[in-house]
Amino acid sequence: MMALMTGCAAVVVGGGATGGYKVATDERTTGDMVDDITISTNIKTAMLKDSGVKGRNVDVDVVNGVAYLTGMVDSGKESARAAEIAGQTSGVKQVKNELQIGSRSLGEVTDDEILGSKIKAKLIGEPGIRSLNIDVDVYRKVVYLTGIADNSEQKQKVMALAHAVAGVKRVVDNIQVEKP
Repeated sequence: MMALMTGCAAVVVGGGATGGYKVATDERTTGDMVDDITISTNIKTAMLKDSGVKGRNVDVDVVNGVAYLTGMVDSGKESARAAEIAGQTSGVKQVKNELQIGSRSLGEVTDDEILGSKIKAKLIGEPGIRSLNIDVDVYRKVVYLTGIADNSEQKQKVMALAHAVAGVKRVVDNIQVEKP
């Protein structure tokens, strides 16, 4: 699902392993947001066409030209190929490959989805947090937070909220600060 609202600077792209970064009331220009969405779409399209990567298992989030890869893949070779594809995509300034090797049981997938929902609910309920600017992905109880925070204090608050949720093993910080 993709919606672009001109004049409101709000863009939403479907999440999870098949989507990208969710943005709303973001400090970046609409052009920058569209550039990141285009880059993310191009990476996903290339992965889906490549026989060396199960693209549906790779979540691609792009923020300010930095491509963040999360998800579960079968091997180190597949992880490396996914990073190579991302790095060869026009507009990518840097690739952060955080793909995990292996698979998850249905129970683990469910546990991760519940954990992600709890974190998202905390972010939504927290005053001063632009929760739609932060994408939350969870794989094997490792939480990946990707997006834009207005300032360092907001970023620290988001990180603390995620760490405080019971069951979280580790929180990976992929949040960029617009006004350090």
